[in-house]
Amino acid sequence: MLTDCVYDRPITVNKPTPFTFDLGNLLANDPNPVPASADEGALAATARDAAQALINQLLSTCEIKSNSDGVHLVLPAPSTPLPREKPIPAAKEPTKWERFAAKKGIKDKKRDGKLVYDEATGEWVPKWGYKGKNKEGESEWLVEVDEKKEAAMGEAHDQRADSRRERKERIRRNERKQRANDVQSRKIGV
Repeated sequence: MLTDCVYDRPITVNKPTPFTFDLGNLLANDPNPVPASADEGALAATARDAAQALINQLLSTCEIKSNSDGVHLVLPAPSTPLPREKPIPAAKEPTKWERFAAKKGIKDKKRDGKLVYDEATGEWVPKWGYKGKNKEGESEWLVEVDEKKEAAMGEAHDQRADSRRERKERIRRNERKQRANDVQSRKIGV
């Protein structure tokens, strides 16, 4: 414990070699060597002198602003680069879709929500999924038959089942492509 009072110390600090400051990082660098025989009191006095010099420098060079929250010092930009704990992450390799979109000039569109207004029922329904707008033709009591497909198949078939099968196949194909894209992006990232 320090026996002398902190308040009776001088405000000005005189050292043989002056301090260097980085006010953006609140850093005072003391180039003067600390004696090898320094005890705890000498170390505390050196730390106090450094803190006093930093405060003096802050109050004499930084802009002081006052507002309803209190008094603030405007610090300059830091000049000493500080090391990072972890390295800067590598740039993520673009996926197959991102490369394609960049090549074709496709931009992300703004998503306007998951619901869409169904004028037939007068309610807001999901665009996709359970009771979604994409399935509105499956529950109709009357289904339009494409004569060209009917002639190509040569026999009568269930049009509803065909449209549902086509939709399910599109979903499966999309999932396969998504898995292949994930595998490809992992190979590139490793």
